[in-house]
Amino acid sequence: MRTRARGRTDTGRTRSHNEDAFRADKDLGLFIVCDGVGGRARGEIASEETADLIWEWVKAELPQLRELPPGQARDGRLVSMVRSAIQNACYMVHGMGELDPDRRGMSTTASVLLLQGDVGIIGQVGDSRVYRARGDEVRQLTEDHTLVALQVKSGIITAEQARTSRMKNMITRAVGQKEYVEVDVRRFEVVPEDRFLLCSDGLHEYLDSTETLIELFQMDVGDAAKRAIDLANEGGGKDNITALFIRCLAD
Repeated sequence: MRTRARGRTDTGRTRSHNEDAFRADKDLGLFIVCDGVGGRARGEIASEETADLIWEWVKAELPQLRELPPGQARDGRLVSMVRSAIQNACYMVHGMGELDPDRRGMSTTASVLLLQGDVGIIGQVGDSRVYRARGDEVRQLTEDHTLVALQVKSGIITAEQARTSRMKNMITRAVGQKEYVEVDVRRFEVVPEDRFLLCSDGLHEYLDSTETLIELFQMDVGDAAKRAIDLANEGGGKDNITALFIRCLAD
């Protein structure tokens, strides 16, 4: 399935440098957003290296998988490939930190979307997000790996309390934090005119209504990416901001 994609990243209004990174490879059908963990050494290196390592892994492995006949077996291999790509990046980034004291402790989130025909695969670590719009329905396809998300899921606090919690940006999983990370991976069906947004928390903090997301998804992908950055900065721009929009087109 053909795609149109456009991404933008911005430092925001309060940070001195940008620790976000994104990749969009329409030939591979691969889209990535990474957000270097704040307070960790060299978050910008962790995000850039992770995005590159995932892209390199998929570029090497995907051609042979595309030769397989469509079906459950191939889809299972695609799921394994996305999981392995992120876990390999975790091992490598952690190793860089162990070898270089200036990089020790560096880590990042990673949200990965792979589109192959009518099949989509998502890999997720951290609190960057993937949204999908289908018609007028918008859904968040990823689960935040944060302390407050875990508290909401356990019934300790409400979703409203989570939005104002001082711990809302405390993530429970990150690429590079340890040698190994558990990756959430899911497969789903893709149809023409599906639209996706991959974004860092510097944007989704300001996406407080479904109407805002619907408005963005109705725009051209380039206009939507620009508007999303402007929207976050107008709201305060407290963090780095990355928005990557993808639209699926009928062949």
